[in-house]
Amino acid sequence: MKPSQNTPQSYWKKNLQYLLILLLIWFAVSYGAGILFKDTLDTIKLGGFPLGFWFAQQGSIYVFVILIFVYVWLMNRLDKKHGYDEAP
Repeated sequence: MKPSQNTPQSYWKKNLQYLLILLLIWFAVSYGAGILFKDTLDTIKLGGFPLGFWFAQQGSIYVFVILIFVYVWLMNRLDKKHGYDEAP
């Protein structure tokens, strides 16, 4: 039997799906751009610094902060969809 669209199980399944996708994006940016593709990215300059260095030092932090805001936005939508929003 498939659970209905608005069950706690479907809520948590979607929540874990969001977390997995966002953490994979962060991993790709921090590990991929900062370590694996560093040499290739270093051929591009950003503010006078090689792009690979920039991603390793700054970019992954910026992406992480952006992903926090994306997660909050996604969870607010999910909360409303499942009736867990705080609006009266």
